[in-house]
Amino acid sequence: MELRPLTREDQRLYERIYTDPRMWVELGGVVGQDMAAKLERDVALVEADRQWVLVIVTEDGTAAGTVSLWDHEWEGETIDEIGWMVLPEHQGHGLAGAGVGEALRRADEQGRWRVLHAFPATTNAPSNALCHKHGFALRGPLDFHYHERRLRVNHWVRDRSAVTFPARRGSSE
Repeated sequence: MELRPLTREDQRLYERIYTDPRMWVELGGVVGQDMAAKLERDVALVEADRQWVLVIVTEDGTAAGTVSLWDHEWEGETIDEIGWMVLPEHQGHGLAGAGVGEALRRADEQGRWRVLHAFPATTNAPSNALCHKHGFALRGPLDFHYHERRLRVNHWVRDRSAVTFPARRGSSE
């Protein structure tokens, strides 16, 4: 698995992610939007280094999903959030976990996104498990407004200053 930045050539991947009803079960269903405009907006933000949309690429070169880090307004303040989407045929193979782990490693290495929030649906056991595995602390369930929908989610927070990192192999610790 590798991660690479989103490009304009990822139109097919974006269309699959944002129009496949199976991808949106936990998010209240597909949100109708202009996919070409969304891709263009997101690529521009990636190129300006305002957000990360990292494409998860399998060993055979297939684009299997994304891991994204961005900021937005929530409850009167700007927060940084992480989210991930893996196409149905690639789920259950550890790609989301590997992608999230690598994105967090890069963010930590670059000193980006010190405090990250994640809001998986309370019923999304795999995504909640990923948050726990990657050092996020559960703040509890809450109602989250997303595209004019009210979703019941778990609010996870990862504060890099509070995360204990394992010693690197070969270190003398």
